[in-house]
Amino acid sequence: MLDSPEAPRLEIFSDATNVRENLHFYASQLPTPATPLGDGKVKRRISQSDETPTKKPRLLVAESSNDAIHFDAEMDDVVVKRRGCRRTVFRTLGLASNSYPAEPYRMLLPSRNILQSFVSSHTSDVFKCHSRTVDSFVTPPYASAYSNEAKRGGVPLLAVATEQGSIHILNTTKRTEWDCEPARVTLQPHDNGIFDVKWNADDTLLATASGDKSTRISSVETQQLLSILDGHTSTVKCVAWDPAHRDLLTTGGRDGMLCLYDLRVNNLSDRDEIAARSAVITITAAHGQDKVPGGRHKIRPLPRGITNILYPNDRPHGLVSSGSFDGLLHYWDLRLPSDKSSKRSPKKPSYKPLFSSTMDPTTFHGARCRGITSMSQGSGPSAGLLFALGADSRLYIYSYPTLTPLRSEAHPDLQTNSFYVRLATSPCGRWLASGSTNRAGSLFLFDISNAGRVALSYGKETDEPISPTVRFRGQSGEIGAVDWARDMVASCADDGTVRIWRPDLEVYQNCISNSEEQKWDWFWST
Repeated sequence: MLDSPEAPRLEIFSDATNVRENLHFYASQLPTPATPLGDGKVKRRISQSDETPTKKPRLLVAESSNDAIHFDAEMDDVVVKRRGCRRTVFRTLGLASNSYPAEPYRMLLPSRNILQSFVSSHTSDVFKCHSRTVDSFVTPPYASAYSNEAKRGGVPLLAVATEQGSIHILNTTKRTEWDCEPARVTLQPHDNGIFDVKWNADDTLLATASGDKSTRISSVETQQLLSILDGHTSTVKCVAWDPAHRDLLTTGGRDGMLCLYDLRVNNLSDRDEIAARSAVITITAAHGQDKVPGGRHKIRPLPRGITNILYPNDRPHGLVSSGSFDGLLHYWDLRLPSDKSSKRSPKKPSYKPLFSSTMDPTTFHGARCRGITSMSQGSGPSAGLLFALGADSRLYIYSYPTLTPLRSEAHPDLQTNSFYVRLATSPCGRWLASGSTNRAGSLFLFDISNAGRVALSYGKETDEPISPTVRFRGQSGEIGAVDWARDMVASCADDGTVRIWRPDLEVYQNCISNSEEQKWDWFWST
């Protein structure tokens, strides 16, 4: 009877996420005890005189929702009530978003319809980056960053860095048509282009990386310049605050250097009454150096530039960096970055990454390796993943912390052959925004909820994309800087404008039904 398909089936219920799952298997699949020796009869253990005989109760699930839990010590049956839950679309989305991203059998519901409902008004969702000179009205924005409070649902303050070294702090709160723009704050920390801007943990300071070879710290409240961070010999391309230590930040430059600064250390003389600081840790040629041909004349090899850095959420002392030469990512432990096995002088320590990517994913789609323009880390349903935008116009997905490439994604209209194009992950961890270098001013949104479940390894090709990409066109020229806040995404274009996109299903349906009339007031997905 045990081997018969008519054998009774057992049910296991899991309430870990209030979702009922039935795992059916036959009793024949259960482990059975070994056949006893001797006469074939199972010997019963003789209980002691003072031992209370034990019973093995059966678990029965109550059929009615009004049944209570009944237990009787003299009965062999125990009735257990399982509370049901109301299955709605939004509850299913919320429960599924809490699952582990590596589970291949639990797919999240696609949210392409939500991404398609993003719209932008011609009057209330457009901001201009005003120029300082008289020969032009606007200036191109290079970088943008929403405050940490904006990502948590607070006041959406957006810092936009421009080509002229200015910082515009915009309040992108939704307003009605033809309402006046909220008062903006403008800072002037540099006289050269700013390539990256980041808020500190409590949104009181702004760090800006510029082409003048320096990184500067400005106060948002007093609008004053507080510190100048020196140490780079070329353009500073990226900056990142340490989320666990408010006084630590790291920069990466075109000179291939990683510099760690401590704002509590003032080891240089003051420059015009502004504190100047040098790096406490400097890692040179972090991503290697270019090979030079041999000959009679010795040519100094040029280091490969750093394009992006980020602090992982779960490791406060770690740092992940990408370079302009290839698609390899490096992980650095800033507590002990030096290589003890090196025989060099202690005055010149040799710094090595703790580990790196095992393979270069950009070499699988071309004859040579290509660099990484931008990186972003996932959260929520995309936790444990790193997203990188390659110079070969492909989106690469890495596993964290191993930094192993998992798969890549491409779009026929996505062009990222410029190191000004950025990548940003939404605060909920379900969506990804990317700029593009095509002249049509295109913004691309990806649904990355199931990005970790699509392919098991990078070597396995799959025809199933991460999600159907949603494309938006509402600006002219290249779209470089993008960033997310709660329920909105900002895109910055070469035409000197910053456009905010928000989900609004009612407006989107009107735009689809009356496109000729609504095109004078709105932009929507194409």
